[in-house]
Amino acid sequence: MTGSHTPQNGPLGRRGLLVGTAATALTLSTVSFANAAPGKNDGKGGGTDQDDVTQTVRGTLPTGSPDFVYLPVEVPRGVREIAVSYTYEKTPVPAGTQGNALDIGIFDERGTELGGRGFRGWSGGARAGFFIRADEATPGYVAGPVRAGTWNIALGPYTVAPEGLPYEVTIALRFGQPGTTPTPGYPPEHAKGRGRAWYRGDCHLHSVHSDGKRTPAEIATAARAAGLDFINSSEHNTHAAHSAWQGLWGDDLLILTGEEITTRNGHVIALATDPGTFVDWRYRARDNRFGHYAKAVRRAGGLVVPAHPHATCIGCHWKFGFGEADAVEVWNGPYTPEDEIALAEWDNSLVAAVRASKPWVPAMGNSDAHREPDKVGLPQTVVLAEELSRDAIVAGIRSGHSYIAESSAVSLSFGASGGRGGHAGIGERLRADPDSPVTVRLEVTGAPGCTVHFVTDQGTLFTTALPESGSGTVEWRTTPAYAAYVRAEVRHPSTVPGLPGAPAALTNPVFLGR
Repeated sequence: MTGSHTPQNGPLGRRGLLVGTAATALTLSTVSFANAAPGKNDGKGGGTDQDDVTQTVRGTLPTGSPDFVYLPVEVPRGVREIAVSYTYEKTPVPAGTQGNALDIGIFDERGTELGGRGFRGWSGGARAGFFIRADEATPGYVAGPVRAGTWNIALGPYTVAPEGLPYEVTIALRFGQPGTTPTPGYPPEHAKGRGRAWYRGDCHLHSVHSDGKRTPAEIATAARAAGLDFINSSEHNTHAAHSAWQGLWGDDLLILTGEEITTRNGHVIALATDPGTFVDWRYRARDNRFGHYAKAVRRAGGLVVPAHPHATCIGCHWKFGFGEADAVEVWNGPYTPEDEIALAEWDNSLVAAVRASKPWVPAMGNSDAHREPDKVGLPQTVVLAEELSRDAIVAGIRSGHSYIAESSAVSLSFGASGGRGGHAGIGERLRADPDSPVTVRLEVTGAPGCTVHFVTDQGTLFTTALPESGSGTVEWRTTPAYAAYVRAEVRHPSTVPGLPGAPAALTNPVFLGR
């Protein structure tokens, strides 16, 4: 049978609204399908594919709405598919004023509890609708049975115009045999690799499973073309893509699974978590909950990596601090002034770590590629790992045994020697007395027209141009008393007066002294 009902849900307050915890969520009145019938069949929920019931809810969210608005839906027995579509008005606004933007996702009958098991998908503002059934779901959503109970459509009013955000949500339930949910196939944790070697990876990528336009197959092809050895699945606020890489890995490509946890106070990559791990994002810095979810990422075997911490898009600027970070993304896509700020902030953190004799946070770079012409592998993190495996790559990134390159054409070797015949590479410490002579050495290939900069806790203390070929060796002598650490920057010529040139490569530091 088919049917339609359109309950009105006007400005907040008309339909018995419930405010959630800490005034960060709000629950609308329940949409009931209590009178829905499965159609002409045996009465046990086995209707035909044409059986469906539909309801539409309309309303307006005012300026100052909470981050999440839940629309409960009572799902009866016998439903094989739930389909949701929505629209909202993009009201014209004056220059400098934020217009309307409304995200969407869904939680099943297990509830909306923070960190709970009810999550079934999120598409943000990338899609106008989605469906879920046992055997299949829209990308970004998790296939599985549509069980009876109260489901919740999650609306996220990202920004709201002064006149409010008028919206319309249509829910369709289709009855019939539920079908079978396939067993997910996850990428293996090892690839053939080259033993102990430098491996190149891009750990911030988006496909059609969030707001990207590339399929996983297209991303895998682009990764191989960019000379990458590993990638990390990092969709916004969903783990649905973890099982979407079947047949795309190989001896030459390790595929890690993760998530870009996209909060209202910044984005963070959950890198190389256990396949199937979902990490919640419904909190702000003021809620004091990020530490809990950072620990959840690590319990799942992953790394916590704040992404583009100085990005200027709304909600992108990182406000949780770096106390829980395992690494930080200082270079995101084509290099911009935002990255220069992130790099400077990270360098300041190195000084603070040296001063307090505390652990330091390594840097990494990723493309954040979404669609053409975004380049997968611009930039890429080059990691020294014992093998091409999830555990080895995670260990290499966590220890800072890595550098960032703009492409696979750029290769570096960087280290320091001195003291009693000692040597230390990237991310390591050269044990030497304060006045012991130390030689810092950088070998570069693939950086024509670039200049080498050696940066210390005092700032840049040495600069020299590379040969025209872009390949060469640079040495500089110092002492631990003069430089507590040294890191290398290989930069292109400046194109903007007063700003340094974009990097071809950046290294993590070598620390000097006891």
